[in-house]
Amino acid sequence: MDKEFYVYILTNKTKSVVYTGVTSDLIGRTYIHRNDLLDGFSRRYHVHYLVWYEHQGSAEGAIMREKQIKKWNRAWKNELISAMNPEWRDLYPQIAEHWG
Repeated sequence: MDKEFYVYILTNKTKSVVYTGVTSDLIGRTYIHRNDLLDGFSRRYHVHYLVWYEHQGSAEGAIMREKQIKKWNRAWKNELISAMNPEWRDLYPQIAEHWG
């Protein structure tokens, strides 16, 4: 079975910060962010809420997409999130229940 790869965006409670990442385990990686299990940006800024994700067919494709999005200005990232998730709801409970 081939691995799945995802690019994802997390935000904090006030939606003032966004974090873009890449993973082959969207549920597990989001859990790590939500529970501050690693030092770094997500712990410092409390980016615990999964608001956007996109499936990619390969690790290389996911990394390229992550790098592309990280270069975008905040308005473009906001538009990307809002196109999938207009209310910026936390998607983690939904995917954890469905995929877990």
